[in-house]
Amino acid sequence: MKFFLLYLLIVNAGSFVLMLIDKYKAKNHLWRIPESTLILSAAIGGSIGALTGMYLVRHKTKRPKFTIGVPIILVIQLILIIFGAFHFYA
Repeated sequence: MKFFLLYLLIVNAGSFVLMLIDKYKAKNHLWRIPESTLILSAAIGGSIGALTGMYLVRHKTKRPKFTIGVPIILVIQLILIIFGAFHFYA
């Protein structure tokens, strides 16, 4: 359980930082982080960090892939966690 929580902390922090870096690069006309990388970081468990980064710095908030996709990923992850915990402790 501790490993899982540590993993989630690291992945969410990473997703958050990726959003901040990509926003910085967008404002300064630099090479960007691919959208697929940002979505992947959310999909591997960093959806809360990605959402926080999106709305904190207003990045990717007009792109349905992110405004709809990342919350859907979060809901699926929460369902899997609840389902897994229910079966683990049952």
